[in-house]
Amino acid sequence: MNDTVNRAAADTVADWPVGEAAAGAILTIDLGAIRENYRRLKARLAGVRCAGVVKGNGYGLGAAQVASALTREGCGIFFVALLAEGIALRKAIGSRPDIYVLNGLPPGSEPEAVTADLCAVVNSGAQLHAWRAAAHAAGRRLPAAIQVDSGMSRLGMAPAEIETVAGDASAFDGIDVRYVMSHLACADEPRHPANEQQRLAFERLRTMLPRARASLANSSGIFLGPSYHHDLARPGAALYGINPTPGEPNPMLPVVRLQAKVAQTRHVEKGTGIGYGHTYHADGPLSLATISFGYADGWLRRSASAAWFEGVRLPFLGRVSMDSIILDVSALPPGRLREGDLVELLGPSQSVDDAAGHAGTIGYEILASLGPRFHRHYVGG
Repeated sequence: MNDTVNRAAADTVADWPVGEAAAGAILTIDLGAIRENYRRLKARLAGVRCAGVVKGNGYGLGAAQVASALTREGCGIFFVALLAEGIALRKAIGSRPDIYVLNGLPPGSEPEAVTADLCAVVNSGAQLHAWRAAAHAAGRRLPAAIQVDSGMSRLGMAPAEIETVAGDASAFDGIDVRYVMSHLACADEPRHPANEQQRLAFERLRTMLPRARASLANSSGIFLGPSYHHDLARPGAALYGINPTPGEPNPMLPVVRLQAKVAQTRHVEKGTGIGYGHTYHADGPLSLATISFGYADGWLRRSASAAWFEGVRLPFLGRVSMDSIILDVSALPPGRLREGDLVELLGPSQSVDDAAGHAGTIGYEILASLGPRFHRHYVGG
């Protein structure tokens, strides 16, 4: 009983909106920039339909808010990863947009998907059989996208499975196959031979399935050219300001700004140990500031980076803690930075991709890791 109560209490706390005064950090999300990024991608697609991928709670930025903004921009198709995400999104944005569940439906969950009016992404013969049975039980045709594995070896029907269902005249009874789709493994590397290999495999495999519109391009795939665009593109990362063309200037607008509050300032002398494990010792007199922000907020412990204040770089010193990070603020005039002031972690001084580079990861992980303790401020919606 106590465990149940504790879990319920934890869930309730996690769902509370965090006021600006109560939060240790502020995450500003520019919905207007997301809409502009969607427009830029549509312009590059030149008439091809463009969906919005809002899995992982909109890459950590709020699936309901992002999808609502994109709906106002004319987006009518969304992709999530999990059934639970699809059910939540349907409640948030209403009945009109199509919502596809990328990872497929867990066995036995098909009635829930039907009730929520979701579209299944069918990744296997077993999922196809289950969705066909659900259509029979519902007494109507059910919408689906058939995903084929064109070479990523992650999700989708393998070529042997496709050959099997191609020989079964009743395989798709009761199923409205709206798209045949696949996913590119190396689209962010334009010269990688796997891109063309996957495109050709996709073209071959989809001819074996019921005639339907095709979808292959993700964010970076859009920039591979028209031969990858087909009938529907499925951008995710690019919508959120992550560069879909690594090594080249980012064609997308930045979307997030992350600022943390200063909790305390201090002055230390040469030789003073700083942070857990004393992995850093002051090499001279230093001015320090501790900010209310750490790995419990999603900032990876391995990150070696800095914050900024009024354009001045403030390096991290020592280890990232659960709820705090120590900054070297010696470059600022004495007393210029005070308790309650905001320093910038993501924004004009450091992009999401910059922060990812410091952490040895990708922008996707930086955004998706951002926790629930921020005050989230939406602008431009």
